[in-house]
Amino acid sequence: MLCQRLLEQGFQVRALVRNRAKASRLAAQGIALIEGDLENACALQQLVTDCAFVIHGAGAVRGNSQDAFDRVNVLGTLALLNAIGAQPRPPRMLLLSSLAAREPQLSWYAHSKCEGEKLLTQVRDLEWIILRPPAVYGPGDQEMLPIFQWMQRGIVLVPGSPDARLSLIHVSDLVDAIVVCLQSEGAIHQVLALCDGKDGGYSWRELANIAADHWSRKVRLWRIPGWLLNGVAAVNSNAARVTGKAPMLTPPKLRELRHEDWVVDNGPMTTVTGWTPRLGLCEGLDQLKLSTL
Repeated sequence: MLCQRLLEQGFQVRALVRNRAKASRLAAQGIALIEGDLENACALQQLVTDCAFVIHGAGAVRGNSQDAFDRVNVLGTLALLNAIGAQPRPPRMLLLSSLAAREPQLSWYAHSKCEGEKLLTQVRDLEWIILRPPAVYGPGDQEMLPIFQWMQRGIVLVPGSPDARLSLIHVSDLVDAIVVCLQSEGAIHQVLALCDGKDGGYSWRELANIAADHWSRKVRLWRIPGWLLNGVAAVNSNAARVTGKAPMLTPPKLRELRHEDWVVDNGPMTTVTGWTPRLGLCEGLDQLKLSTL
C-alpha cells in the first residue's frame, strides 16, 4: 500500500527485497527491485544512490534473544545509515519504528527499536524522522487480524488487565502520515507518535462494546489465564533453542502485551505536519469486513 501511494504521488520507488520472484507483484506496479538484505552493503548502496528519501521499515518482530532482534533492528539500521552516509548528498531518512520503543525495558524487541532510534539521533548532517505507530491494522496485517476475527465471533481475548489502554491506527492512515512526513520540513529531527485520534485510546472493554455495536452481536471479554500464557511463552522459548525457529510469543513479549499504557496523543504530529487521521475504529472495521475477514 505504501509503495502504491508513493507512485500515485509521482515518486519513483525502489524496494530492497530478499527474493525478486516473490516480489514480482511490486515490480508489476512499476517499482524497481534491489535484491539483497540489510547485511548486503552493495545492495544498500544501490538502493540509496541518488535518492531523495529513504523509508526504513524493515524489522525483526520475532526472536528468542536480544541478539536476534539487534541483528536486524540495530545493526541493520546502522548498515543502512552507513550506506546513506556514503552519499554525496544524503537523502532524508524516515525510520518506521514502534511505540514499544518508548518502553525499552519491557522486551528484547522494544529495546532493539529504541537502540535503532538512537543511531539516527546521533548522526550529524542527516535529515531524519522517526515515526512510532501503535498497533496497526488493515489490509496486509497479520498480527492484529486474529484479534478482530475473534471479536467478530463474539470474543475479545485479553492478555492482561481488561482496563489496560491502547491506541490503534489503520494502515491507510499510517501510509498517509509517512508521505506527509517525508515532505514536511517541520518533521525533520522529530520523534512522532500517531494514532486514529481516539482520545485516551481504548480499553479492552471499550473494544468489546464497539465490536458488539458494529457487528450487532454480544461480545464477551475472556481474560486468558496468566499461567496459560506464561506456560506457552516458556515452551516457545525453550523449543526455539532446539529448533532454531524464531517464536512470536516469549516471556519478554508477554511483558509488552500486559503493559497497561500504549496510548498515543496526536498533538505533536498534527502540529508539525498538519496530518490528521481519516479512519476511526468503526470505519476501520468496515474496511476489515470488506478486505480481510
